[in-house]
Amino acid sequence: MIHNLFDALFGCWHRNYSFPLTTRNSKHRSEAAAVTGTYVVCLDCGKEFPYSWQEMKVISMPRESQSAIAETAESYSKSAA
Repeated sequence: MIHNLFDALFGCWHRNYSFPLTTRNSKHRSEAAAVTGTYVVCLDCGKEFPYSWQEMKVISMPRESQSAIAETAESYSKSAA
């Protein structure tokens, strides 16, 4: 919870995005690209976000994808320590 507050106050606000990138069917697709096949990247921090050509905007990731990413990050951080 404190981490979320810190990010809200001092973290990246993701205001500068790249042009939408569409990936081909690939095994090495990022989590953001797996949602719609198209994603944008924050030019300030490098975070990837799913993008919808139909809505012409960045869309949110499903909750199950967010929790899977968090679990993967935690497992990597534990194995690195």
